[in-house]
Amino acid sequence: MIVTRLTDLEGTDRDVRGENWRSRRFVLAKEGVGFSFHETVMYAGTETDMWYANHIEAVYCVGGEGELLNRETGEVHQISDGTMYLLDGHERHTMRPKTDLRLICTFNPPVTGREVHDADGVYPLVTEGDTEKDHDTTTEVAV
Repeated sequence: MIVTRLTDLEGTDRDVRGENWRSRRFVLAKEGVGFSFHETVMYAGTETDMWYANHIEAVYCVGGEGELLNRETGEVHQISDGTMYLLDGHERHTMRPKTDLRLICTFNPPVTGREVHDADGVYPLVTEGDTEKDHDTTTEVAV
């Protein structure tokens, strides 16, 4: 059994920040449970383009308000407390938080915490056995 408090993650390598967001990773690939589990806060007034070409992500909003754009269809969805969205088709999407948006996210396959976005907003499928030199780590860590 693993029990972790949000405060346990602060200031560790599981507390990852980007310009538009902060993500605290409770469960990663190294736990060996088949998924990863994160709490991510996306900052009000920002816009973040993402595309998880190698992962399925489920996101549950537990606070705040924002707008989710499906860049493939043009559909816009209002996201607020109690809303879940599932990126089961590897959709290219953009999040536009109106207020700070607190999201609970799961990824399958699980992320290791070392993934980085490439020029298309994608990060590669990294496994726990991969080393840093196997992947370009010069860009922002994935949300």
